[in-house]
Amino acid sequence: METLQFEAVKVALKQDATGYVLTLKVHPDEIPDELMRDFVGTRYVIVAARLNDDETPVSVNNRVTRSGMLCRDSRFHKWLDSKDFEAKHTEQSATNWLHDRCGISSRTELNGNKIAQIKFDKIVKEFEGSKYYESF
Repeated sequence: METLQFEAVKVALKQDATGYVLTLKVHPDEIPDELMRDFVGTRYVIVAARLNDDETPVSVNNRVTRSGMLCRDSRFHKWLDSKDFEAKHTEQSATNWLHDRCGISSRTELNGNKIAQIKFDKIVKEFEGSKYYESF
């Protein structure tokens, strides 16, 4: 899969009846030609990393956000498969697995449930130490 990589600055975020509209500002020297040529309405999958002043990515510390990212990650699905996870590998099945392992009914419980936080952090550490995390 070919990807387009460029730096952008968040300019605005608003909501309409169908979702959020995110406006990004891209320097003219940075915008990929492919993006310019694509029609309005072209779909993209977006991967974003907030940058520190030294150009290094900021780590995601919010467990709720991190759990959502993890459950959508195909590498995490492969890791679950290596652990004999037998459900169809989708965001929902990974979410169900995570709920079961952390003893929660919603990922938002990771905000205040200390026991669930410890379990989640252990899962993340194990996954990030696996060959599946490194194979991206």
